[in-house]
Amino acid sequence: MGNKQIVMVTGAGRPEALGFNLVLRYLEGGNRVIATVRKYSPKLEVLKGIYGDDLIILKMDIGITDSVERAAQELAEKVDHIDILINNAVSVSPDCDKGFFDANLDYIAGTVDITAVGPMRVIKAFYSLLKNSKGTALIINISSEAGSITKSGRTAQIEYCMAKAALNMATVLIANTFKGDTSVNIFCVHPGWIRTDGRSDNPAPLSSYEAAGILQDLFEKRREDFTGHRFITNEGEDYPY
Repeated sequence: MGNKQIVMVTGAGRPEALGFNLVLRYLEGGNRVIATVRKYSPKLEVLKGIYGDDLIILKMDIGITDSVERAAQELAEKVDHIDILINNAVSVSPDCDKGFFDANLDYIAGTVDITAVGPMRVIKAFYSLLKNSKGTALIINISSEAGSITKSGRTAQIEYCMAKAALNMATVLIANTFKGDTSVNIFCVHPGWIRTDGRSDNPAPLSSYEAAGILQDLFEKRREDFTGHRFITNEGEDYPY
């Protein structure tokens, strides 16, 4: 894979969060980046002013198939391939931190739809652009240790845990679908404990910018790994489903 890549990141609108910082890292590295958002992001517009045509801001709601398909058609008029697709967008309800007896369980389906089914919609709609990459195109689904059934000890974040577990299963099913095709590879990744709210009193050890840099290096190391475990940590270690 050459130095300059075309990288697409979903859920990239919040400057303190991981998606925006992945966009920033890849732009700083001289790549062309597609940042997808559901609504206007002033900070992305600032980056657009700096990086010009190297940043494409694409409006897309991953919870709506028509929106995703329209975005794919729009992008196909601007680029002829994608080298890396990072499914980062996520959604949680106001009840996410409540326990089983207090949470409104009707919120769960919506969170799973955005967080797990959403990336599948994106992969399906943008697959032809991924296939056009000159090397191995890489799909990364940003998961979480919260999605590990084996390691789970939580009683809250029910919808988030269920959604990330479903995203991990989606990753494996798609990897099975791609089996034998070395033109596209896929992983789900626990990105580490990150201060995604940007607060200095957050005990997480990594800023979103630091985490994005670690992930960049990991993605290139694992791009050609077609036989390893599909759920890995930001340090490249296998994580149990």
